[in-house]
Amino acid sequence: MMTVGYKEVWNLEEIFPGGSDSKEFRVYLNNAKNHLETIEETAKLFNVPDSAEAAEQITALLEQVKETALPLNQGISFIGCLQAQDTEDRKAGLLQSELVALDARFISAMQIVQKKLAATGFAVWTALMENEALVPFRFILNEWREEAKLQLSEQEERLINALSTDGYHGWSQLYDKLVGDIRVNVDVDNQEKVLSVGQAENLSSHDSEHVRKTAQEKLEEAWAEKEEYFAQTLNHIAGFRLAVYEQRGWEVLQEPLQMNRMSRGTLDAMWNAISRHKEPFKQYLTKKSELLGKDKLDWYDLDAPVTETTGKLSYSEGAAFILKHFGKFGPELEKFSRMAFEKQWIEAEDRPNKMPGGFCTSLPESDQSRIFMTYSGSMSNVSTLAHELGHAFHTHALQPVHWLNQQYAMNVAETASTFAEMIVADAAVQEAGSDEEKLALLEDKVQRSVAFFMNIHARFLFETRFYEERKEGVVPASRLNELMEQAQREAFADSLNTLHPHFWASKLHFYITDVPFYNFPYTFGYLFSLSVYAKALEEGAGFEEKYVAMLQDTAVMTAEDLAMKHLGEDITQEAFWEKGISLCINDVEAFLELASARG
Repeated sequence: MMTVGYKEVWNLEEIFPGGSDSKEFRVYLNNAKNHLETIEETAKLFNVPDSAEAAEQITALLEQVKETALPLNQGISFIGCLQAQDTEDRKAGLLQSELVALDARFISAMQIVQKKLAATGFAVWTALMENEALVPFRFILNEWREEAKLQLSEQEERLINALSTDGYHGWSQLYDKLVGDIRVNVDVDNQEKVLSVGQAENLSSHDSEHVRKTAQEKLEEAWAEKEEYFAQTLNHIAGFRLAVYEQRGWEVLQEPLQMNRMSRGTLDAMWNAISRHKEPFKQYLTKKSELLGKDKLDWYDLDAPVTETTGKLSYSEGAAFILKHFGKFGPELEKFSRMAFEKQWIEAEDRPNKMPGGFCTSLPESDQSRIFMTYSGSMSNVSTLAHELGHAFHTHALQPVHWLNQQYAMNVAETASTFAEMIVADAAVQEAGSDEEKLALLEDKVQRSVAFFMNIHARFLFETRFYEERKEGVVPASRLNELMEQAQREAFADSLNTLHPHFWASKLHFYITDVPFYNFPYTFGYLFSLSVYAKALEEGAGFEEKYVAMLQDTAVMTAEDLAMKHLGEDITQEAFWEKGISLCINDVEAFLELASARG
C-alpha cells in the first residue's frame, strides 16, 4: 500500500500571514484590546444580582466574556507557535509580553465579575441557577462563585495580576530565552553536530550508548553552566506564587487541585497505589540493564532501545500507522486526524532553533488546533504524535459546546491524549512481525508506565519538597540538585546508577506560571484513560459515541463526578487506581517473559 506523503511543517499562514510581522495580526490584536476595554467597563458597571430577573444581564455578560476571551486565546496560541518553531524570533517574544499584559487585565476584569457573583444572596443565586438560560452554565458559574470566595479583595487581586506580568510571568519568559539559546556539540555517528536542547534530548533513544551518554553529559554541562540563572528563575517563580498563596491563606497544592477539579483524597489515593506497586517496574529496569550488558541502568539508558531491529518510520509512515488504527477505534477520530495531517496542523520537522518538547494548542476562533513536536522516526515519536492528536480531538469534540463549557482541566486533557496514544501502542505490539520487534514495542509501552509512575512521581516529590523549603528562603542550585537526586532515587526505587541532578533546570514544566504543579495530571490522565480504554475494548467500535459524550462533559463536572458518571468508579479509592496499574504490570510481565526467553 502506497503511503501518502504529508508535509512535516505546519501552516500558520492561514491563521495570520507574515508571522510575527503580520499586519493582520496587529489589526486582530487591536480589536482584541477593544473587546477587553468593553469587558473592563462592563465589569465595573455590573451590579450584584438582587433578583432572578438578573439572569438576562448575566447571560449577556457571559457572551461578552466569550467575545473577549476567544481572540486573546487565539493570539496567545499563535504567538506560542511562532516562538516554538523559532526560538530566535525576537518579535514574537515582544508580542508575547504584550499578550501576557492583556491577559492579566482580562483576569482582573473576570475577578471583579466573580466577586459580585459571590456576593449574590443564596436565595437569589438558587433562583438564578434554575433559569433556563443559565442552566447550561450552572457548573462554571458555581465554580466562579466559589473561587471568588477564596480570593483577596478586588483591589488586591488586580494588583497581583498587574505585578505578575513583569514579575511572575516575566521569569517564565526568561527561562524560555535561556533554554532557546543553549547549543551543545555532540558526536553523532562520527559526525560533530551542533544541536539545540530539543535535538539533543531526542538522542536519548539512540542505538549507541556513546551517543546517548555524550548527549546527556553535554546537556548536563550546559545546565550546570547556567544553573545559577535557572535557580534564580525557579526561586522567583516559586517565591511569587508562595507570596500570593500566603496572602490568600492557601496551601501549596490548593491551586493545582482546584484547577484540576479534583480532591486531595483522589491525588493521595493515586500516589499511594503507585508507591505500593513499584516492584514490577523495578524488575523491568533490572532486566533492561541485563539486556544492555550493565549491572545497573544509567539515566541516559532509560529510553535506550533493547533490540537492534527497531527500524525508523518516516513521518508519513508514522502518520499512516496512526490513521489505520484510529480508524479501527472510530471513524470520527480517524477522519479528524487525517484532516490535521492534510491541512498541515502539525509541526514535526527535525531542525535547529525549535523549542524542546511537544504540545497541542487550540486556535478557538478558527476552530483549529496546532501540534508541535520534533519527529525523528522512533516508535516513541509516533506515540507522541498520537498523544498530541488526542488533545486536538478532545478540542474538536467540544466544538458543539459553548466556549465557556469547553475549558477542561489538564488532568482530563491528558486522559484524551493518553487514550489515543494507547490505541497506537497496543496496535504496534499486536502487529509485531517478530519477537524482537514485539519486545521493543512492549518496552515502549512499559517505558511510558515508568515515565508516569517514576519520572513524574520524582517531579512531584521534588516540587512538593522544594516549595516547603522555599517558604524558608531561597533554595540554592546545589540544594536543588540534592532534592532532585533524592526524589529520583525514591521514585525510581533506587534502580538507577547515575541520575539527572539538573533535571529541575531542564524541565520546562517547573517554569510554567499558568499551571502550577505541571506533573501529577499526566499520571492521572494515564491511569484514568486505562479505564476508558478498557471500556472501549469491551464495547468495540460503538464506543466512540460514548467517548465523545464523555469528552463533552470534561469541563462541566469534577474529576470524581466524571468518573462516576461515565465509568461508575470512585476515584478517591486506591482500588480504582490499582486496576489501571495492574494492566501496566501485565505489560511488564509480558516483557520479562519475552526477554527471558531471548536468553
